[in-house]
Amino acid sequence: MTNEALPTLAILGGTGDLGTGLARRWAQAGYRVIIGSRTLDKAEAAVADLRSVMAQRGVADISVEAMDNQGAAAVADIVTLTVPFSHQVSTLEAVAPALQGKILIDVTVPLVPPRVARVQLPEGGSAGQIAQELLGDEVAVVSAFQNVAAAHLQEGGGVDCDVLVCGNKKEARAEVIKLVEAAGLRGFHAGMINNAAAAEALTSVLITINKQYNCHAGIRITGLDSHG
Repeated sequence: MTNEALPTLAILGGTGDLGTGLARRWAQAGYRVIIGSRTLDKAEAAVADLRSVMAQRGVADISVEAMDNQGAAAVADIVTLTVPFSHQVSTLEAVAPALQGKILIDVTVPLVPPRVARVQLPEGGSAGQIAQELLGDEVAVVSAFQNVAAAHLQEGGGVDCDVLVCGNKKEARAEVIKLVEAAGLRGFHAGMINNAAAAEALTSVLITINKQYNCHAGIRITGLDSHG
């Protein structure tokens, strides 16, 4: 598959460890990646840092650029949201027109500081359901990547962690699973967007495990000889 055949990816709020970790892996896999932020300066700084790190690893030929969130959402074919839960709704409201007819990968976890190790799901059921309700049926919201430690994404190579992929449209889930695999993980169809509540809640469980055992825990799906 040529680069021209690959979708253009935008990561809104993509300047943090999770966003830049995904950007690094997708860009290295040959995708055009746009890092978005509320301010262009912050996005440009993240891109410069990413290019520097990749150059140190001997990878210079990557397609990564900076835009504000609105510009990134407009240009991209598939958009990923990696903002704190407190900024989810305001960010989506600002870019909603640009998301119509597209896939939105929602990585939001409804953590409520300071008790982030306690499951506290929102009244809307889950962050994924909130996004789908807000954006409407013309946007295919797919929930994924909540249980992957950003530290692992920042590293090279594969990641010993599986990704639950939830969304109302199977075709959209399949597209996201391609991106999960491009990032070096295994992705699994995990049902409708309502099921995102399970993956989001697991994040607090994993935070507890991480604190207890001083690790970056993930999840693995067992009992499968293969997956497709």
